Amino acid sequence: MSDNKGKRYSQYGSNTKKVVFLDDDKRYADLRIRLRHDGLTQTEFFQNLITGYLNNDEHVIEYITDVKSSLAKQGKKRIAKTRKLIDAGRQMLEDFSLSEDEKNQIFDMISEERLG
Repeated sequence: MSDNKGKRYSQYGSNTKKVVFLDDDKRYADLRIRLRHDGLTQTEFFQNLITGYLNNDEHVIEYITDVKSSLAKQGKKRIAKTRKLIDAGRQMLEDFSLSEDEKNQIFDMISEERLG
């Protein structure tokens, strides 16, 4: 049993998953036109947007913060606290030139703090 469990975990991150959501036909057409204009595929667009979100890219986080505020998904204090934690983590990464593992641990702590 432990052999199967170890095998599953070793494959984690190598399997593809399909991400699907619904939108209206006008927005879909507008998206396709815009992507064609910018020379991007839907896959490139969404994968890069998700990467920016997961890596706490400052431009993406700024936009998401605006979205959360406009949708009232989180209170202003919690949004400010999250932003402050992300900024503090980014500053620590710069100050200490941390390894990738150390960086992941910091962002995990930020994520835990945000959810807690």
